[in-house]
Amino acid sequence: MDQKAQGERLRLGLIEGDGIGPEVVVSARRVMDEALTAAGAPAIDWVTLPMGRRAIEEFGTALPESTLTGLLGTDGWLLGPHDNASYPPEHRIAPGGAIRRHFGLYANIRPVEAFPGIAAAAPDIDLVVVRENSEGFYADRNMAVGSGEFCPTPDIALSVGLVTRAASERIAHEAFRLAAGRRGRVTIVHKANVLPLTMGLFRDSCYAVASEYPGVTVDDEHVDAAAAHLVRAPGDFDVLVTENLFGDILSDLAAQLGGSLGTAASLNCSADRAMAQAVHGAAPDLAGRNRANPVALHRSAAMLLRWLAARHDRTVLTRAAIRIEHAVAATFAAGIATADLGGQASTSEFTEQVTARVHRL
Repeated sequence: MDQKAQGERLRLGLIEGDGIGPEVVVSARRVMDEALTAAGAPAIDWVTLPMGRRAIEEFGTALPESTLTGLLGTDGWLLGPHDNASYPPEHRIAPGGAIRRHFGLYANIRPVEAFPGIAAAAPDIDLVVVRENSEGFYADRNMAVGSGEFCPTPDIALSVGLVTRAASERIAHEAFRLAAGRRGRVTIVHKANVLPLTMGLFRDSCYAVASEYPGVTVDDEHVDAAAAHLVRAPGDFDVLVTENLFGDILSDLAAQLGGSLGTAASLNCSADRAMAQAVHGAAPDLAGRNRANPVALHRSAAMLLRWLAARHDRTVLTRAAIRIEHAVAATFAAGIATADLGGQASTSEFTEQVTARVHRL
């Protein structure tokens, strides 16, 4: 058991990012502070670190070395969205992806559920996409040096996909452990019919891990069939485990079925590090207008607290996470939402409503 006492303060990183990042990160910080107070936990020691366009202007890089060093001394962190597409050409590498790679955050956990009070195409959806985060078909994560995409001539572009048995088994364990605490079912999503070596290895590695979890039912689907199945009957799924690109696409599809990307939470983690990061982007057109939806990062923050609770055996953190989850759901049920979800609340007004409700559980 970790020796952190129940009363010891957490040290968490805070990275605001670009666009609406500062607004939603400040909102999530306030909600976490209130929830921990309501649960009887000590306050957080926040460590604010630079990333994104402001970091480029001040340090000449979107991800300063001082930020990586600072994160190393924290228990976990909140990451705001970034807008690397708008950076100068020499700074286009996504800083969020660089952080994931630097710290080996191999698992991307993306839960999806619908909320009473929010219109959803699939009101019965309640699933988790477990996305392998370190390799697959994403070019920034599958080479030790350089990119997995390259052009041998100006008219030819190639992309390399990477699948290893070790990474596939590692993410499968995450999925099966998660399913064991939910409804006990894992669906392996792949495309082994046309990518028999890479996706066949991923599928077979996941099935090998399944034998260690006799209480969990396992099946598999091709990614195109899984997408159609999600639209037709999302309630059939519990936990889906898949590679990087497929997981990114399917989790966005599932989030929209559940109501909106604006409510889609996400945790990037390894065995000893975790980063809460909303699925949505930086929405620069909304920046500074007090109109951003902070729910995705609220829910991601709750996921971080649950991860920390399990890692450090501190039930008070779980109680704080539950308060956040209930407060968000209760706010929606009361008919309060931001404009993207059909409501009229501003970012600050919605935050006020959630922070009030974390004290009412």
